[in-house]
Amino acid sequence: MTQLLQRFLAIGALMLAGAVAAPAQDAGPDLSALARFEPARSAIRAEGEGTLIRLGLSQPVPYRLYLLDSPPRLVLDFRVVDFTGTAPDSLLGAPGIADLRWGPFRPGWSRLVAQLDGPQEVLFAEERTNDPATTDSLITGSTTLEIHLKPVSAGDFVAHTGVPHSALWDLPQPAATDPPHRRQTGEAPLLVVLDPGHGGLDPGAETEAMSEATLTLTFARELKDHLTRAGIRVLLTREEDVFVPLETRITVARVAGADLLLSLHADALAEGEATGATVYLLDDAASDAASAKLAERHDRADLLAGVDLEGHDDEVAGVLMDLARAETQPRAVRLAQVLAGSIKTEGLKMHKHPVQSADFSVLKSPDIPSILLELGFLSSAPDRTRLNDPAWRIRMADALTTAILAWARADAAEARLLRQ
Repeated sequence: MTQLLQRFLAIGALMLAGAVAAPAQDAGPDLSALARFEPARSAIRAEGEGTLIRLGLSQPVPYRLYLLDSPPRLVLDFRVVDFTGTAPDSLLGAPGIADLRWGPFRPGWSRLVAQLDGPQEVLFAEERTNDPATTDSLITGSTTLEIHLKPVSAGDFVAHTGVPHSALWDLPQPAATDPPHRRQTGEAPLLVVLDPGHGGLDPGAETEAMSEATLTLTFARELKDHLTRAGIRVLLTREEDVFVPLETRITVARVAGADLLLSLHADALAEGEATGATVYLLDDAASDAASAKLAERHDRADLLAGVDLEGHDDEVAGVLMDLARAETQPRAVRLAQVLAGSIKTEGLKMHKHPVQSADFSVLKSPDIPSILLELGFLSSAPDRTRLNDPAWRIRMADALTTAILAWARADAAEARLLRQ
């Protein structure tokens, strides 16, 4: 009995290997397709001193069979058989089989379980293609699987039960992963992650009266209130004056399933080089010398925390992220343009180059449109006055809210068209 079961398993293993490695032939069965159960060519009947199980299949499939105890049962594993539309009870009625059930039991696998009315052994099992004994013998790839069972003593039965182990069949299951974040289509409220720059041990730019970390957190809270009243869900990467590594800020947005990430800053550069609000997009090369300096300043937080993002991605991961950015980056470009347009329409001061590019780490999420907004520059006296003015901040928050709503509507419409 043991040798017989090993022979069945070897046959199934060879078929599995053939299904994976053999090139497709025009006249042969497609083992990569789903095999269908054919009830018209299937039956369970008495055969001599035992029972014959005959299963009609649309094509050959790799399979294995084994016996289990308590209660005694025969188990058939397939890769893969579609039993849809046929009830197992339709084959019952012959002696030897007390119950029958089938269906998928894990991704890529089907299972048939025949509960036996007593201990039995497998005398014979064979899978035949184009069986001349059936009326469907001329159907290319049609297959019949036959299993002959015979009653045995309880002792002989138990000695040959158990699940066989084979590397071809007992592969580890795929790790559970979260479903990918789908692009927003307007069916659910937009989720915006606001990232107040710096914080904690990294105060950012400073003057005698204020720090960038405090100013951006204040404005983020005010902007959150405006967005929430507009029906937008909002999450902040920090709610208080604490240090948050750049990599963590991106992770917060990704775990939350953000539809966009808006990082808020108010840095400092030499007077005359920078004044007014500036919208930044990700680019490997900064658009000008000032942008390069800002990238160094914004990314210093990770250096302070001992976190180095350089070399973090291997070659394959880098390619995958580039592919994701190919879809995300055009959406970010449109968002940047809408933001700049709305700020100008509100009559708020903007930099002479309102939309620029820079290699900011916080913008490097490949699957979330990400923007960095310099609200102004603490190195500019007019900007400091504006940033400290609650009325100005309300106007800026209104402009950003209007822009985000307009962008979200257009972005959702495009997403719905792409899904059709």
